[in-house]
Amino acid sequence: MKRYKAIICDLDGTLLNSNHTISEFTKETIKKVVEKGIKFYIATGRHHMDALEYKNILGLNSFLISSNGARVHNENNEEIFSINIPKNITTELINLTMDNEIHKNIYMEDFWISEKPLSEAAAFHKDSGFMQTVIPSFEALKNKETIKFFFIGPTEEKISILNKYVSEKMGDRVAITLSMKDCLEIMNKGVSKGQAIKKMLNLEGISLNEAIAFGDGMNDVEMLEVVDKGFLMGNHNPSLKVALPNNEVIGTNNEDAVAHKLIELFL
Repeated sequence: MKRYKAIICDLDGTLLNSNHTISEFTKETIKKVVEKGIKFYIATGRHHMDALEYKNILGLNSFLISSNGARVHNENNEEIFSINIPKNITTELINLTMDNEIHKNIYMEDFWISEKPLSEAAAFHKDSGFMQTVIPSFEALKNKETIKFFFIGPTEEKISILNKYVSEKMGDRVAITLSMKDCLEIMNKGVSKGQAIKKMLNLEGISLNEAIAFGDGMNDVEMLEVVDKGFLMGNHNPSLKVALPNNEVIGTNNEDAVAHKLIELFL
């Protein structure tokens, strides 16, 4: 069996179960794999301050990819790579006309900012405690660099409509992806988990064909493509299998499928 040196794993819908936590079984399995000298990396759409808590929960001494690749931090939580959305595009995104039911969010520096509270935020972030800062309007954020925009819809249909609208308006100037079927995410052009992984592994002296990855959403496509083996969760977005028809599908996030595959490959 091929000897892999690196594992890259998404959080929501992949490593985290439906309760947005990491099971004790998965924690123990990852610990055993890391003790064998295998690097384990988190690559998530979440803000780095949010994702850092999960890295700490797992006791990892590794790089961290966040905001879908817009940020990479090293073992000591020092920022080593970043790509922001330029000021003019931030302003243009803020000025977009959209359905009032769409929940608008921005990552800027160390903050997650929105114009109104998000009811499910406490459940999603109960382990990290990373919560949104609510401001009356995004007007004050115009002409500032931002890390990421994300829009959460009351229905998949409304997000699909927004996706088409933003793609037509700005598609060649930004990176657009769906982390979930009802969550549209926008970063600067060229940003993806895949591109961040290439840079990170190069710094680590690990080749792409020595790495595997796990993911469930469309923001994982590039990550699952660039490594030697990219595993799709059983609860994946159906569009992910259309994009990656030859990739192996494993069990679901609620079945500790990542841990079971790691045992098969490494233990």
